Amino acid sequence: MDIKNKKELARQIVSLLKVYYPNSKVALNFTTGWELLVAVVLSAQCTDERVNQVTKKLFKKYKTIEDYAKADLKEFEEDIKPTGFYRNKARNIINIAKIILNKYGGKVPNSMEELLKLPGVARKTANIVLGNAFGIVEGIAVDTHVRRLSKRLGLSNEKDPIKIERDLMEIFDKKDWFQLTYMLIDHGRKICEAKKPKCDKCFLNKICPSAFKFPHFEKSD
Repeated sequence: MDIKNKKELARQIVSLLKVYYPNSKVALNFTTGWELLVAVVLSAQCTDERVNQVTKKLFKKYKTIEDYAKADLKEFEEDIKPTGFYRNKARNIINIAKIILNKYGGKVPNSMEELLKLPGVARKTANIVLGNAFGIVEGIAVDTHVRRLSKRLGLSNEKDPIKIERDLMEIFDKKDWFQLTYMLIDHGRKICEAKKPKCDKCFLNKICPSAFKFPHFEKSD
């Protein structure tokens, strides 16, 4: 599919997504940019629901960035253990807190360049923090849902999140970048599931190149 046709497909997709998911937004609970950064780091390989359960207690125990910077590593690991990969996450969060205190005066940096310098922070995390905490849109956050749907909808054949983001940024209007992530996530959770997409109930099935091509549909034909 050439770029012109991809842009037209993207236009149709985002128009329909806006109809069905007009209120899509980040599912993580937070009250400050710092809390959002912590929540997104914890969300790697973990559901937003589980992260929200953990941060409900975490944000009451650690109220300031200083509290995180001074946290005991082993104790903090136990605090976030249900999110998985807790050793790396604990080390990264504590180190991020120290860096933000020492280098940024206790304020979460509001640029892609500076956020990417923080340990454990890649473009997905940076995009989510920039968009939701600062209203700055520099790209499209690519999580597992966005990656899966981008391939199924014929928007990108890449596997690397950075390359997928590049493809999406090329075909979608910048005004839609921020909301696109959360609409695709909602659609991935409700309809276009990883193992058994509900193609028969999908409002995109007339324009989706993957519609009805999955084994469980073929067997029932």
